[in-house]
Amino acid sequence: MKQQEVSAKNHKAVPGWITFLLAVSCGLIVANLYYAQTLVGPIGQAIHLSPGATGLIVTLTQIGYVVGLLFIVPLSDIIENRRLAVTSLILVVAALAAAALAPNAPLFLAASMFIGLGSVAAQILVPYASYLAAEEERGRVVGNVMSGLLLGIMFARPVASFMAGLWGWKSIFVVSAVVIALLTLLLSRILPARKPEPTLNYGQLIRSLGTLWMQTPVLRRRAIYQASLFGAFSLFWTTVPMYLSSYYHLSQQGIALFALAGVGGAVAAPIAGRLADRGWTRLLTGLAISLAAVSFILAYLLRDNSNLTLGLLVLTAILLDMSVSGNLVLGQRAIYSLGNETRGRLNGLFMAIFFVGGAVGSSLGGWAYAYGGWSLATLIGLALPVLALVYFLTEKKNLV
Repeated sequence: MKQQEVSAKNHKAVPGWITFLLAVSCGLIVANLYYAQTLVGPIGQAIHLSPGATGLIVTLTQIGYVVGLLFIVPLSDIIENRRLAVTSLILVVAALAAAALAPNAPLFLAASMFIGLGSVAAQILVPYASYLAAEEERGRVVGNVMSGLLLGIMFARPVASFMAGLWGWKSIFVVSAVVIALLTLLLSRILPARKPEPTLNYGQLIRSLGTLWMQTPVLRRRAIYQASLFGAFSLFWTTVPMYLSSYYHLSQQGIALFALAGVGGAVAAPIAGRLADRGWTRLLTGLAISLAAVSFILAYLLRDNSNLTLGLLVLTAILLDMSVSGNLVLGQRAIYSLGNETRGRLNGLFMAIFFVGGAVGSSLGGWAYAYGGWSLATLIGLALPVLALVYFLTEKKNLV
């Protein structure tokens, strides 16, 4: 296939197969950040981590992702995007293999950080999709690609639990290493090239991040909203597997089925993208934040271990996933509308800030559950969207 260079000025309709390829790629890549989330118990036992420190397994992966967002993703504004994404994916393959072979906690945690670092390839591909789209269809295209990414996030947990129940926790890292290696080869051959026209060198690019943050109120708000919601999301999914195991006595397969139900929340992404194209961003943002708060109120109130309560806890997971996935698309559409030449940096900053929220949420979740149980964990989870809602109420109506 002849590889044609993608221009930021190209406003033709995005081919469906390109959107599908990018959606599947982002889902497979970002899933690597979440495979360990429902496996922190068995992984922690295998590498001899204390219960209070198991949250580090997820936290360090997210920290690696944040580092990559700040120092690798901005390179998409100056380096050919396909080559940058492929290089990052090669790092992911190596780190996944290292995680499967790691004999102790330090090596596994180091591999986890590098898995996060390389997985920023997904955040090179998402703004790449927005470069292909005309303004009037940008929300739809980004929403569709983000649906793939979010499905990757949500399917990662049940797939990892199912495989761990059948073949042990290491199997998911081995299989993912093979899948990502094949994906890397495919993208290197098929993905159209996109060469930016840089006006800054790398040092200037990194220094400009602070300026962009200070001078872009839309970026600050959208990042803080999403950091709060993603922190709550990470706290929930770090603690709920332990809660389901100890309180409801679910096996890894049972936890996998619970996590699979949460996949339904991904339906919010394309819907939010389409409604944002119609100018409903502000209303939907308030709804998404409120929905996250309601989900934690439900989680806090669910105390007995009946089947009805377990069903309501599944509903809670779906509501929380809907709020996070919907608000993510709203935020990305808003910042992608700010300019072509800074889109890689804006996306890197946006994702970095909200993944900091995720890392904090995972760490707090592991600590809270170890020392205060489900009640303390859900109260901290509730505080995060409540703070975001208070901040949202100060937003000016004419802000994107």
